[in-house]
Amino acid sequence: MTDQATVSLLRWVRRQLRQPTPLREHLEAAVENDDPTEARRLLAEVPFTEAQRRHVDGLLARWDETRGRG
Repeated sequence: MTDQATVSLLRWVRRQLRQPTPLREHLEAAVENDDPTEARRLLAEVPFTEAQRRHVDGLLARWDETRGRG
């Protein structure tokens, strides 16, 4: 989890989900386990605004891209 996109995603999730809910804990585990597919699955049901959804999708896309390089 050294890539900036994954760090950004984790920070963003923590800001949005201030309380340590099961969703947040699962997302943190997905990030720690370098599993963007699981993170995407978990975030699919979150009622983000359109702007938030674009931001999260962009972070997930960058995460996927950097995984291919490692």
